[in-house]
Amino acid sequence: MPELAAAPARQQQPAGYSWTAARMTSYRAGTAAMRPEVTLPLSECDGGTLAADLLADCDLPPFPASAVDGYAVRGAGPWRLAGRVLAGQTAAPLSRDGSAVEIATGAMVPAGTTAVLRSEDSVVAGSEVRGNPRPRREWREAGEEARRGEVLVPGGTAVTPAVIGLAAAGGHDALRVRHRPRAVVVVLGAELLTAGRPASGRIRDALGPQLPAWLRRLGATMTDPAVIGPASDTPDACLTALRQARATGADIIVTTGGTMRGPVDELRGALSELGASYLVDTVQARPGAPMLLATLADGAGGSTLLAGLPGNPQAAIAALLTLVPPALAGLTGRGLPELPAIELGAPISGRGARTHLALITRGQDGRGYPAAHAGSAMLRGLAQAAGFAVIAPRQNADSGATVPFMPLPLSAG
Repeated sequence: MPELAAAPARQQQPAGYSWTAARMTSYRAGTAAMRPEVTLPLSECDGGTLAADLLADCDLPPFPASAVDGYAVRGAGPWRLAGRVLAGQTAAPLSRDGSAVEIATGAMVPAGTTAVLRSEDSVVAGSEVRGNPRPRREWREAGEEARRGEVLVPGGTAVTPAVIGLAAAGGHDALRVRHRPRAVVVVLGAELLTAGRPASGRIRDALGPQLPAWLRRLGATMTDPAVIGPASDTPDACLTALRQARATGADIIVTTGGTMRGPVDELRGALSELGASYLVDTVQARPGAPMLLATLADGAGGSTLLAGLPGNPQAAIAALLTLVPPALAGLTGRGLPELPAIELGAPISGRGARTHLALITRGQDGRGYPAAHAGSAMLRGLAQAAGFAVIAPRQNADSGATVPFMPLPLSAG
């Protein structure tokens, strides 16, 4: 990945990047490291991103196609039946007035057809058909949906099952796409247990089990292993964990804990040892302020993104949603994700000069309400939340105000 202008990790950056600047910086970093294009058969494209505009390779539909079961007729009735046209067959022209052919939905409409008479509007006696065609045309003209060469879906769009179906209908067998970015999680903290009940001053690791699921929902795939650690709070352990993460070939490494400057926060020392460069170091936001974004040289002339999240669980998720979706969008060539808006059903206070990322639930009225149990170390509120309302610096939000909304990706990816 081309290097971005950034201070070396061994030099302390001025604290306090704005929250909006942190998102934009992360997006630009992802764009600089954009994944290469590959050509894949349609069956392997789901979840990728179109690397170029999807063009129609033929007219859609490619021929006039009946929208109903009935009779293609020419001229005024009654009409004499002259055969049948089913889907997949080539229709012979209706060459004279008063003639008709039975036609199935989706079948080619014969040249010379002046109307398609629905089955339910027709009476058939022997080889004669009578009825009154409806005023509206009952077939789709060739190219009605798209003409050959027309842009069906712009490049940078996520490939969904519907996009795959459209590509097939448009004549494609394969697509140029960018794969989902690969992610790995590094958990730091000697106090963390991976099984059993918390005891003797140690607590359960609550981020290692959940972050891979969040990352998949955000559009990443996980390496094997998906989680490294918990690593103990020593320089060697932290350095070893980061080297293991880098060796997975992940496009983005997500770390938890160690982002502050306390006596056992070894992440910055390890980053310095690895020659990393900071892009973002501490954000003017609450919760999640001690988040960071850096690049690590990968040993092959490129570099890997690293998003450092605080150790407190709710703060970590606020930081994750701040830094990682923009980075993933850049890596796949998509646009910077636009945040939706939400109307608040109750007032939310600001946090002075910092952006307040306020955990909220969504009420039955569709409005956002402050979540209970919303401390940065708590998970109970997060488990029932819809996302974070974004309250701008030096502002309070009244009930009824509309504010940006950073949703939790609640559907499985």
